[in-house]
Amino acid sequence: MGEAGPTGSPAHVAVVAIGRNEGGRLAACLDSLTVAGAPVVYVDSGSTDDSVRLTKEHGFAVHELTPDRPFSAARARNEGYERLSTLFGGATYVQFLDADCAIDPAWLEAGTRFLDDNPDCAAVIGTLSEREPELNVYHRLCAMEWQGPAGDIEDCNGFGGISLIRGSAFASAGGFNTSMIAGEDPELAVRLKLAGHRVTKIAVPMAVHDAEITRFSQYWRRAVRSGHAAGQRAHLHGRSAQRDGVRDVRSVVFWGLAVPAGALALSPLSTGASLAVSGGGYGALAYRVYRYRRAQGNSSADAALYAGAMIVAKFAQLIGLATFYRRALRADYRLIEYK
Repeated sequence: MGEAGPTGSPAHVAVVAIGRNEGGRLAACLDSLTVAGAPVVYVDSGSTDDSVRLTKEHGFAVHELTPDRPFSAARARNEGYERLSTLFGGATYVQFLDADCAIDPAWLEAGTRFLDDNPDCAAVIGTLSEREPELNVYHRLCAMEWQGPAGDIEDCNGFGGISLIRGSAFASAGGFNTSMIAGEDPELAVRLKLAGHRVTKIAVPMAVHDAEITRFSQYWRRAVRSGHAAGQRAHLHGRSAQRDGVRDVRSVVFWGLAVPAGALALSPLSTGASLAVSGGGYGALAYRVYRYRRAQGNSSADAALYAGAMIVAKFAQLIGLATFYRRALRADYRLIEYK
């Protein structure tokens, strides 16, 4: 797919893929898009490896973000959509794809058919799987994170960036919010739902993800990003009918701050009993998460791993939440990278 000018009419479906220094993961992504056969625009966020060259060798159009503004997934996707409209006359449906994912060869047909048959639906996602879930605990956690039931999405936190979106709905919504350094996907889903559209997950394989997380520090910073995103989503839409992010923020504040602070404050008066009570509270939370994961079909070991990780993540998310509120005072939202 070269740098051809606009066609006479928009494509039925086209792809905007984004990435930065993805290496072998980008190669797998591009190979999968070659099989898919749709028009592609790849947006590069300042890669220093051979990402741009590799993409051009695959015959796909490349758009390189200029360094005059901060890089973000939201900015990359928006500019990719604009470039797609310029090169190919737009598209009825746009598949957004991260370069750490390889798209399933049957997904575009299944996704577009669903949107064709459901005109009130603005966006659809399918099932996402992790490439090497047994590589380490972080990949296992990601594999469990991607799991979720099919059906209309009520909690927009379940809507990810690998998604097929109706072009007209995307344009009407104004695209992704470029002030979001993370969580831009559920934030868009909220605006689509507030505009009267459905967003849905169907039980069809969509893509294979490659987390490439090998260190605890990466997992920690990823959780920090999650906390930042929750704070910003609640700030933007917490008072809307969707109440987006409110539950997440309350959970982080309660388990990450209120419980340990209260236990420490009361410890001298309770001769340490408050610490035992707070420990029991975390145990109850972990057990609740464990039972949920078991109900999703995870093994006992995986469910226990997930439950423990969620407790640890509360403290990283609290840092992210505090970071958002501090930055919001200056409207300074810089990217938090974890790779």
